[in-house]
Amino acid sequence: MEIKLVLPSIDYKEKLLRYKADFIKNGDSMDGSAGLEDALTFEEWYAVWKDNLSESTVRDGLVPATTFLAVDENDDLVGMIDIRHRLNDYLMNFGGHIGYSVIKSQRQKGIATKMLALALEQCRELGIFKVLVTCDKQNIASAKTIQNNGGILENEIPEMESITQRYWITL
Repeated sequence: MEIKLVLPSIDYKEKLLRYKADFIKNGDSMDGSAGLEDALTFEEWYAVWKDNLSESTVRDGLVPATTFLAVDENDDLVGMIDIRHRLNDYLMNFGGHIGYSVIKSQRQKGIATKMLALALEQCRELGIFKVLVTCDKQNIASAKTIQNNGGILENEIPEMESITQRYWITL
């Protein structure tokens, strides 16, 4: 399957709402979606997404970030990936530069690995050459995705009842 990363637009409104509904229905974590799970409307989410693109307009408590939609050759939304332009203390320990998710019906097809590879190209363009990507220790698929993109495990940090693995990818 071929995928590409595109920036959100009103054209993807219905696809984003279906994406959100699928994650809610399955009780999955919607990582890398720029808060889509918490937005009441597409318009609310899109305004936050736009604000978070720039240091001068980023919402309080967040860092500038670019969130991409991963679409297949039919322009169907299969995943989302978020690139944080810089790290704060929390992201340095637990969140990293990149967060991502893939819709349940499209998992185990190598999509996350392709998404991360494409996001790393975007990191180069942003001037980020040492990229931190994290995952829960129990999320073996995500760990493999990161390792398949050159991630080297630095350490593991306990957080409440889980353990976060911290991987670095040098571009």
